Amino acid sequence: MTRDFLQDTRDSYDVVVIGSGLAGMTAANTLARAGHSVLLLEQHYKLGGLATWFRRPGGHIFDVSLHGFPVGMIKSCRRYWSAEIADRIVQLKHIRFDNPMFSLCTSFDRQDFTRLLVERFGIAPATVEAFFDHARAMSHYDDQQMSTRELFEQFFPGREDVVRLLMEPITYANGSTLEDPALSYGIVFSNFMSKGVYTFQGGTDKLIHLMSDELRRNGCDTRIRCPVERIEVRQGRVCGVRVHGRTIRTRAVVSNANLLGTIFHLVGEENLDPQYIGQARAVRLNNSSTQVYMALKPGEMIDEEACGDLLFTSTAPAFRTDLLLSREISSRTYSFYYPKTRPGHDRCLIVASTNARYGDWAGLPPEEYVRQKRELTESTLAAAEKYVPGIRDKIDWLDCATPVTFRRYTGHIDGASFGTKYEGLAVSRSLPQQIAGLYHAGSVGIIMSGWLGTVNYGVIAANEVDAFLMHGNSQLNPQSTTDP
Repeated sequence: MTRDFLQDTRDSYDVVVIGSGLAGMTAANTLARAGHSVLLLEQHYKLGGLATWFRRPGGHIFDVSLHGFPVGMIKSCRRYWSAEIADRIVQLKHIRFDNPMFSLCTSFDRQDFTRLLVERFGIAPATVEAFFDHARAMSHYDDQQMSTRELFEQFFPGREDVVRLLMEPITYANGSTLEDPALSYGIVFSNFMSKGVYTFQGGTDKLIHLMSDELRRNGCDTRIRCPVERIEVRQGRVCGVRVHGRTIRTRAVVSNANLLGTIFHLVGEENLDPQYIGQARAVRLNNSSTQVYMALKPGEMIDEEACGDLLFTSTAPAFRTDLLLSREISSRTYSFYYPKTRPGHDRCLIVASTNARYGDWAGLPPEEYVRQKRELTESTLAAAEKYVPGIRDKIDWLDCATPVTFRRYTGHIDGASFGTKYEGLAVSRSLPQQIAGLYHAGSVGIIMSGWLGTVNYGVIAANEVDAFLMHGNSQLNPQSTTDP
């Protein structure tokens, strides 16, 4: 008999949250804490979105995106989740770079980057301070015309080595390029420069389990394997969602699905203003990625001094945006997981990530797709040999993910790892003006991408929903759709 994943759900809720990425879960938790009835619907068989994990034989647990985030996650998790979660966030102190221009290690904070730029790269201290101050002062209200390339040219003209040092980690963190707005780079860069790079000790599985427990304690009704088919709209306002052929009524919806998927698949153009649809069509998706997962045999250790926590590598002579997505891979970022990352485990794991295009993988015949994945795995092992000598003999398990993999498991259009480009933020934020009670939260633009960005966007959306339910909805929807 087919399991009913909606068994015992109510006919109506104050809020339905679509998707359990970090933004969706945070919005659901914030609203449940505020006393609203909340239903969280996730299409996958586990929560987390891209903040997820998977298990393989031999006791191996691979984290898909637990690679690093700014110190602000501690404050956000303590305030909007729990002290137990916040207390498990620890700093990654050894960030390494290795490319034809330079090889170095840094704690990736303003003090150490200042030291490197002055002593290693010969930049005048006043110029370094001016750059950091300028980036720190950037805000959403600044002029968006200046590109990141122009920003670097203003402070470090002709210094491709400096551009590489400043740009490669941020490109890895959220897919940004030299052509994107300078303010989006500056805000993200400054967040990391505050106090460095952090991660969650215990792994994503521990984090999501703690979050699930918190959702349950706060009364949130959470359901997996429940892909929403439609957001139902009547007379310009949300009235329900369609899932597994059933309509569940609601006063508000927070969509944590891909922005374009929300607009064109879940809502439908017929419910939106033509000018808004035009703006939405102009929103560009961000890139996707490939990942090769390597688990070492029990007892096989990695030289932490040589490899560090995060290792940015490239064989390209200079940093070039067009090379980042090339099938001829020249840049790889390695995330190293030591036993300390997962206390109680004696395993070392490596995740090698590259930026990638969905179109290069989608549509390949099955045999060719398998061959290309095998080739990606083999070339990654060959490249990793430089940093982990004899790695082939140490490997216990290998796996590989492509943009097609991310599309299948997350439902993101084209497997986009960071949602949309910067212009998506304005479209996402203006959705409630199109349909009363409909909000979007997730990875949009560059500012609101990454773990910290999506958590905070979930809070922003939740606060707006709370205000709508407490004040605005009484005028817009006097006939409440919730139970008395």
